[in-house]
Amino acid sequence: MSAIYVLVTVVTKFRLGQSAGNNLYLFLYFIKIEEAALPGGEKSCSSRIGTSETTREGTEENIKYIPRHVPKHIKPANDEQFAHYLAGLIDGDGNFSYRHFTLVFNSSDASLAYYIKERLGFGYVNKIRNKNAITYVISNKVGIEKVINLVNGKLRIPFKIDCIQKYLLNAYSTPLNIKTDLSINLSVDLDNYWLAGFSDADASFQIKILNRKRLSGNAITEIRLNFQVDKKTKDLLELIAKKLGGNIGYRSSLPSPSGMQGPDTYYYGSTSFGSARSVIKYFDKYPMLSTKHLNYLKWRKAYLLILDRKHLTVEGKMEIERLKSSMNKYLDPSVEVY
Repeated sequence: MSAIYVLVTVVTKFRLGQSAGNNLYLFLYFIKIEEAALPGGEKSCSSRIGTSETTREGTEENIKYIPRHVPKHIKPANDEQFAHYLAGLIDGDGNFSYRHFTLVFNSSDASLAYYIKERLGFGYVNKIRNKNAITYVISNKVGIEKVINLVNGKLRIPFKIDCIQKYLLNAYSTPLNIKTDLSINLSVDLDNYWLAGFSDADASFQIKILNRKRLSGNAITEIRLNFQVDKKTKDLLELIAKKLGGNIGYRSSLPSPSGMQGPDTYYYGSTSFGSARSVIKYFDKYPMLSTKHLNYLKWRKAYLLILDRKHLTVEGKMEIERLKSSMNKYLDPSVEVY
């Protein structure tokens, strides 16, 4: 049985049984585990891309500076930027079907659906009955032509192009007015809004606080900042990892009570302060447009608290816990994220 090493990041350790001068440390470490079943029936095929900083116990990781103030939240300024964002959103949650184009949103993102409707000038927004979701649908031929011409050459999932060819190119008595041959984006360049759109569809920001006891009896608290994207294939995740650093893993799904096997998935996760800083640099420049942006701001603030070493204080740790508990509570006015 082979062994693998999993990088555990952003760890705050404190020793119990001491006075107010408790020693607290921030460090990274590797855990050696066997490649057999993990909890939940998962197998880890994690691949680490890029370098990670590792420190010895009692030293601080060299967490690097980020700007104190969040840049002004801006939306794509022109059609080229908007097209990259829309392509990312479609690669995540878009669908081309017979004479229809559809995007699905969480109900909390109704304003985003209406923003895209206003930007494209076509379509309608509907609430899905008995679901916490809404759809934005275009069935107008001219509107569908506009969407395809915008994202052609910017989509990164071949299946999306296959659906356009299968369901739309020959769906009308007169051909669609497509300006250039359909193609996908094979460039490794992510210096645009594509990842912002893709993350609005498929990503999550997580602050994890784990309290554990060691064999020695001492307690440790682990604080992890994770930006995660799940996908059925890993091609796009590898592209993201090359841009941001981080890990790609594989999750094998367990059969449901009915005996049906769910789809296996790959996942990308940021694994160090270095990759977290890259995530921040990207989303400060190309902000998400959904309510996930608020989660990002809380995640970013947790990074600043650690940068300022406030996580080494009781007050700072409580603030990080408060940020964590407020994630996805988009209407909580008591949590300042700026």
